[in-house]
Amino acid sequence: MPYNEEPGGQTRERVRSVSKEPPRYRVLLHNDDYTTMEFVVKVLESVFHRSPAEAYRIMMQVHLQGQGLCGIYPYDVAETRAITAQDLARHEGFPLQTSIEKE
Repeated sequence: MPYNEEPGGQTRERVRSVSKEPPRYRVLLHNDDYTTMEFVVKVLESVFHRSPAEAYRIMMQVHLQGQGLCGIYPYDVAETRAITAQDLARHEGFPLQTSIEKE
Protein backbone atom coordinates (compact mmCIF):
# COMPACT_ATOMS: atom_id res chain seq x y z
CA MET A 1 0.00 0.00 0.00
CA PRO A 2 1.54 3.41 -0.93
CA TYR A 3 2.55 5.82 1.82
CA ASN A 4 2.86 9.57 1.83
CA GLU A 5 6.21 10.35 3.46
CA GLU A 6 7.54 13.64 4.79
CA PRO A 7 11.14 14.70 3.97
CA GLY A 8 12.40 13.50 7.40
CA GLY A 9 11.49 9.94 6.56
CA GLN A 10 8.46 9.74 8.85
CA THR A 11 5.30 8.20 7.53
CA ARG A 12 2.53 10.71 7.71
CA GLU A 13 -0.57 8.97 6.36
CA ARG A 14 -1.57 5.85 4.57
CA VAL A 15 -3.14 6.36 1.14
CA ARG A 16 -5.68 3.77 0.12
CA SER A 17 -6.72 3.52 -3.49
CA VAL A 18 -10.10 2.04 -4.16
CA SER A 19 -10.89 0.98 -7.70
CA LYS A 20 -14.52 1.18 -8.68
CA GLU A 21 -16.08 -0.98 -11.36
CA PRO A 22 -17.20 1.11 -14.35
CA PRO A 23 -20.95 1.15 -14.99
CA ARG A 24 -22.17 -1.50 -17.38
CA TYR A 25 -24.69 -1.17 -20.17
CA ARG A 26 -27.14 -3.61 -21.76
CA VAL A 27 -27.25 -3.78 -25.56
CA LEU A 28 -30.70 -4.72 -26.86
CA LEU A 29 -31.91 -5.73 -30.32
CA HIS A 30 -35.45 -4.76 -31.31
CA ASN A 31 -37.87 -6.64 -33.53
CA ASP A 32 -39.06 -5.28 -36.86
CA ASP A 33 -41.06 -6.71 -39.75
CA TYR A 34 -38.22 -6.68 -42.30
CA THR A 35 -34.94 -7.90 -40.82
CA THR A 36 -34.62 -11.64 -41.43
CA MET A 37 -34.11 -14.09 -38.60
CA GLU A 38 -31.01 -15.41 -40.36
CA PHE A 39 -29.48 -11.94 -40.46
CA VAL A 40 -30.16 -11.38 -36.74
CA VAL A 41 -28.39 -14.67 -35.96
CA LYS A 42 -25.46 -13.58 -38.16
CA VAL A 43 -25.18 -10.25 -36.28
CA LEU A 44 -25.34 -11.96 -32.89
CA GLU A 45 -22.59 -14.38 -33.89
CA SER A 46 -20.28 -11.90 -35.62
CA VAL A 47 -20.73 -8.68 -33.62
CA PHE A 48 -21.67 -10.01 -30.18
CA HIS A 49 -19.63 -13.26 -30.37
CA ARG A 50 -22.54 -15.52 -29.44
CA SER A 51 -22.53 -19.24 -30.20
CA PRO A 52 -25.00 -20.43 -32.85
CA ALA A 53 -27.29 -21.81 -30.12
CA GLU A 54 -27.16 -18.58 -28.08
CA ALA A 55 -27.70 -16.48 -31.20
CA TYR A 56 -30.76 -18.55 -32.16
CA ARG A 57 -32.21 -18.27 -28.63
CA ILE A 58 -31.72 -14.47 -28.55
CA MET A 59 -33.15 -14.12 -32.07
CA MET A 60 -36.28 -16.02 -31.00
CA GLN A 61 -36.60 -13.79 -27.94
CA VAL A 62 -36.41 -10.72 -30.20
CA HIS A 63 -38.99 -12.24 -32.55
CA LEU A 64 -41.45 -13.33 -29.87
CA GLN A 65 -41.00 -10.67 -27.16
CA GLY A 66 -40.03 -7.65 -29.24
CA GLN A 67 -36.48 -7.31 -27.95
CA GLY A 68 -33.55 -9.39 -26.76
CA LEU A 69 -30.41 -8.88 -24.72
CA CYS A 70 -27.22 -9.16 -26.79
CA GLY A 71 -24.81 -8.57 -23.93
CA ILE A 72 -23.72 -6.35 -21.04
CA TYR A 73 -20.56 -4.28 -21.49
CA PRO A 74 -18.75 -1.11 -20.40
CA TYR A 75 -20.23 1.89 -22.23
CA ASP A 76 -17.57 2.19 -24.95
CA VAL A 77 -17.85 -1.48 -25.88
CA ALA A 78 -21.67 -1.40 -25.76
CA GLU A 79 -21.81 1.66 -28.00
CA THR A 80 -19.32 0.25 -30.50
CA ARG A 81 -21.14 -3.08 -30.81
CA ALA A 82 -24.57 -1.44 -31.11
CA ILE A 83 -23.33 0.90 -33.85
CA THR A 84 -21.52 -1.93 -35.64
CA ALA A 85 -24.70 -4.03 -35.66
CA GLN A 86 -26.75 -1.16 -37.08
CA ASP A 87 -24.11 -0.32 -39.69
CA LEU A 88 -24.00 -3.94 -40.81
CA ALA A 89 -27.80 -3.98 -41.04
CA ARG A 90 -27.92 -0.76 -43.09
CA HIS A 91 -25.28 -2.15 -45.44
CA GLU A 92 -27.51 -5.19 -46.02
CA GLY A 93 -30.67 -3.05 -46.36
CA PHE A 94 -32.30 -3.95 -43.03
CA PRO A 95 -33.84 -1.50 -40.52
CA LEU A 96 -32.52 -3.42 -37.46
CA GLN A 97 -32.55 -1.23 -34.33
CA THR A 98 -30.39 -1.49 -31.22
CA SER A 99 -30.50 0.39 -27.95
CA ILE A 100 -28.24 0.78 -24.93
CA GLU A 101 -29.48 1.08 -21.36
CA LYS A 102 -27.60 1.36 -18.09
CA GLU A 103 -27.69 -1.83 -16.04
